[in-house]
Amino acid sequence: MGQDHTNPGARAGVSRRTFVKAASASTVGGTIAVAGCVGQGREPNTVVMTGATDFEGILHTEGDKPSVQQALWDAGLDENITVEVQTVVSDSVQRMQEAQSTLQAGRSPPDIHMMDTGWTVPFILREQTTNLSDELPDVANRVENQYLEMLVRTAQHPETGDLHGVPLFTDLGFTLYRQDLIKDAGHNAENWGQEPPSWEEFSTAVSDAKAKAGLDYGYTTQAATYEGLSCCTFNETMTSWGGAYFGGVDNLFTAGDRPITVDEKNAVDAVRMMRTFVDENAPNALDEYNGICPTSIVQWTEQESLGPFADGNAVAHRNWSFAMAETGGEDAFGKDLGVTTTPIGVPQDEAEYPGVGGTASALGGWNLVVSPYTERKEEAFQVLDAFATEEVMLTIFELQGFLPPKIELVTEASEEDVGPLARYSNQIQQASENAIPRPVTDVWPEQSALIYQEVNAAYRGAKSPEAAMSDLANRLERSETEVAQQNGG
Repeated sequence: MGQDHTNPGARAGVSRRTFVKAASASTVGGTIAVAGCVGQGREPNTVVMTGATDFEGILHTEGDKPSVQQALWDAGLDENITVEVQTVVSDSVQRMQEAQSTLQAGRSPPDIHMMDTGWTVPFILREQTTNLSDELPDVANRVENQYLEMLVRTAQHPETGDLHGVPLFTDLGFTLYRQDLIKDAGHNAENWGQEPPSWEEFSTAVSDAKAKAGLDYGYTTQAATYEGLSCCTFNETMTSWGGAYFGGVDNLFTAGDRPITVDEKNAVDAVRMMRTFVDENAPNALDEYNGICPTSIVQWTEQESLGPFADGNAVAHRNWSFAMAETGGEDAFGKDLGVTTTPIGVPQDEAEYPGVGGTASALGGWNLVVSPYTERKEEAFQVLDAFATEEVMLTIFELQGFLPPKIELVTEASEEDVGPLARYSNQIQQASENAIPRPVTDVWPEQSALIYQEVNAAYRGAKSPEAAMSDLANRLERSETEVAQQNGG
């Protein structure tokens, strides 16, 4: 997933090239009908891949304007091979269901499916993808050795380690804040970009800045009952407190035989803190923390929560990289926009489980997988080979701001090409080093719903944090037991 988990492929155009903005208009808030005509009567060397309209807009452009298709050719793709996009609905869950329907029926095209990092593994386990370690070993080696490790694991078979997908782009969670407002309130946030603050320091500074500036909002984030809460915002917050769904990060990729740890103190404290942010007078509020979130966060996804911050009516905001581009330009907050990863609840060296504690950044993104039913296998392999080149990654980054799966390339882009994102390359690198994926197993879609229902209830005050996490632990335990039984355990 990326920017908006109700509309994960779409984001504001960030390139300084004005033609891109026209070619890749955002589709926030709506859905797009499947372009069923794509692939019917297609040319022999046309490869069809699924994707949202924002990607379609940069794949082909008019005249001599830069395009992803031209970059693919420049990277070595046979010039007789053309890529077409079969546009799909924007909602990630609906895209998963469409892919499942297509693959269960054995239909082709599409030849290549663009799959969310959160649900690629289930398709791999159902043998609905092509094993690239066997079929395309050179590309598989390049991906495994050069790409962001946690991103690669979302495209690997959890048991064999074989690669079944090529990450197309990634996304990472960030905390945005108004440096000028925090400074005016007597706090120093100059080093937050290099050293994320503690949650306590953050809440105090944001509370004071909100009061000093007379704003309606302190900190805006996403806490609606949807995938984005369980996969990302709560996952980040819980991780920063040293909590975990199933122990350490090594338990994120296999289900059925792992500990349930979501009801332990660190995870509960993360929920208590967020409840305090919503209502600092709540019975389970944490001392020394301020009420900085509006009650409406329990209904907000990415776009709703961004609005108040982008309009100058909030001090801080959590979102994906697209929000940095949208609010960091000279026509917005410019260099007054500060960016860091998640504030810290418990230092990493004090956390019980590996890979948690300290700062964290939720991992999103999309993988490209070859359909086992394609009649254009060799052509599809050529397309994946070209997508796995630095030239194409940088082109996609420059045209639409999608973070490359090889994060080091961010430092090679200039602000003239990609806008404000280039200004925050150090923070992007730090986020990649602290990326936390969701538990990308075949039962995650069901478990995700259990999580966001209980966490949202606790944030709203419908349940106490302890009761919500205890209920969640019991529900996850039953889910894990069912998986173990199905696996013969």
